Amino acid sequence: MRRVLILTAGFGEGHNSAARALQAAFNEQSGIEAELVDIFALRAPRLNSLSRRGYLKLINTAPRIWSRFYRWLDRSPRAPAMLRTLASHRRLLCRLIDEKQPVAIVSTYPVYPWLLNQLRREGQVFCPHFTVITDALTINSLWYRTPSEGWFVTDHDSAAYLRARGVAPGRIQVSGFPVNLKFADRPAQWQPPAISAHTPRRILFMINSGRGPALRIARELLQHRNWRITFTAGRDTKLRRELEILAAGSPALADILGWTDRIPELLMTHHVAISKAGGATTQEAINALCPLIVSQIIPGQEEGNYELLHRHNAGALAETPAEIVSTLQRAFASDAALWQLWRSNLRNLAHPAAARTIAAQVLEHCALPKAVNE
Repeated sequence: MRRVLILTAGFGEGHNSAARALQAAFNEQSGIEAELVDIFALRAPRLNSLSRRGYLKLINTAPRIWSRFYRWLDRSPRAPAMLRTLASHRRLLCRLIDEKQPVAIVSTYPVYPWLLNQLRREGQVFCPHFTVITDALTINSLWYRTPSEGWFVTDHDSAAYLRARGVAPGRIQVSGFPVNLKFADRPAQWQPPAISAHTPRRILFMINSGRGPALRIARELLQHRNWRITFTAGRDTKLRRELEILAAGSPALADILGWTDRIPELLMTHHVAISKAGGATTQEAINALCPLIVSQIIPGQEEGNYELLHRHNAGALAETPAEIVSTLQRAFASDAALWQLWRSNLRNLAHPAAARTIAAQVLEHCALPKAVNE
């Protein structure tokens, strides 16, 4: 078996989501085995867990501090010096490459190209590496300030952003974000119900904000008799119970889910989704053709995700319960004319087979067999 290493990290779900989709696409090949590697988790599991929790707390409770740090990483010539503190991570990565002998390396986290290029400067020789950028439009320079064999981006506007900053056009590929292969293999029945006077509008509320804001939004949504709301509460059992109490006897129909692996199906069978502008969430909504009402934007990496929707008139920003309800009412008014427009515009952004596209191009570059589904 010839191996492809896919390098990821748990600081934001988009990196891991993209990596899993890529692994599935590479593993469709005969004679190819793709392996996910999170050096940060391997090198120091406890520190990695603490760092991830600290990152989530920072972006949710002190977004302005995170925004300043993010912009410093983007603009400061000193930012890469921080990565020199990862010498032990670099050595571990070197040992894994020596052990696995991959034919290609694909990274979905911007730190890895810096580690790989430092290894090359130290005299290590290994296969080509490629960078899959999981952000859109407002792309931090850490993604492109150090060389890669090629960069895969979500859309043409992001490609233009890289070109304007000096990345060679021939090394930029507009592939789309590598989403779950279920979006490419969409069953015919995974569609939202046809819009009619007798059909409830199906709304998916993917909760990833604090309990207080989520419950305030839920109360407003549940007041509307012609809406059917699906709530995903994740592993927060207390929030799930509180939602069940709110939904009991409410005018709207409601389905309350905990953690679920059915997000692709849910997005493809609902008219509209409500969530924050995370990279994976935004791109999954795009590829489901499910317009996204953005309820929260983390400054920095998420700004471009919403801007992509805004620029192409394919969703909306609504940060308070009243704004969310008002936006939904506008979307469904006049036989859902605005919703129909948003959904049509999403088709211009969707690349549901992006993971297979990336796998095929990487293997072609390495003169290896192409994807069976190409």
